[in-house]
Amino acid sequence: MKQRTAMRCWIGYGILAVLLCSLILLNLNIGTVSLSPSEVFGILAGKTSANTAIIWEIRLPRLIAVVILGGALSVSGFLLQTFFSNPIAGPFVLGISSGAKLVVAMTMIGFLSRGWVMSSTSMILAAFVGSMISMGFILLISGKVKKMSLLIICGIMIGYICSAITDFAVTFADDSNIVNLHNWSMGSFSGISWDNVGTMTVVTVFCMVLTILLSKPMDAFRLGEVYAQSMGVNVKLFRVQLILLSSILSATVTAFAGPISFVGIAVPHLAKSLFHTSKPLFIIPASFLGGAVFCLFCDLLARTMFAPTELSIGSVTAVFGAPIVIWMMLHRDKKRQ
Repeated sequence: MKQRTAMRCWIGYGILAVLLCSLILLNLNIGTVSLSPSEVFGILAGKTSANTAIIWEIRLPRLIAVVILGGALSVSGFLLQTFFSNPIAGPFVLGISSGAKLVVAMTMIGFLSRGWVMSSTSMILAAFVGSMISMGFILLISGKVKKMSLLIICGIMIGYICSAITDFAVTFADDSNIVNLHNWSMGSFSGISWDNVGTMTVVTVFCMVLTILLSKPMDAFRLGEVYAQSMGVNVKLFRVQLILLSSILSATVTAFAGPISFVGIAVPHLAKSLFHTSKPLFIIPASFLGGAVFCLFCDLLARTMFAPTELSIGSVTAVFGAPIVIWMMLHRDKKRQ
């Protein structure tokens, strides 16, 4: 049985790796200016070309950001699903991404109105504060309601309130730079710099290492708090760690790309379906790779479907992610019957 599970996991990782490599090549080749694979490989190898700046300054940093942020968002969703023991818990649905968006937008408006430049670290800190404020409300509500459906509805309402306040602030801003925040508030991977990539990489790698180290307590926790305690898990500390890691990961995504919907819900479920297991040690890296693949595919469509007009990444992920969530809920409902 263990050999069969291990084989299935290796096959699953192989499929995700092939999809990831294929989408990386497509994202580098396809755009407003289409490049041949040979030209792309030549530029990456150091050859000078008229399109060198397109690859090194625009497409490559954006591509790396999509991989890192897509993976981080998926893992954040998996951590929240583990925390709440609910398959549709996620940073967007629970209003956590919207809370981060609100605080980042207000902070950016304050900085830009004074002519200040907001650093990558400041953006992540602002997003983390917003995430924790929203998460605080969710945890407060979770102690008062017994039905998870009510908690999800409350999270959605918190998200709507935060998004509405953000839209008001951005709409009535006078500065042209502040008005351009509208694109970010809808979700976009455009405008990512190498400095941004460096910051998000450090934060995400740090959080991923800690998440992997928590895979064993997570495995015990998903069988119930009593069982986890009997296995020596400090449940209170463990829950705090889950919340902090999930909030930091989702805050990093929101800080650089704005709120992105359904990735945190749909991808962990797809990973579990592909691997036929819920073991965190297997699903955490699978969720990261799956989130990277999903976001690369959606970003490719967002850039190319109506080029040169670019769609918001949140709209594209919703088109593909929402049906997966609906199918997931119908599938679970059939199992209960």
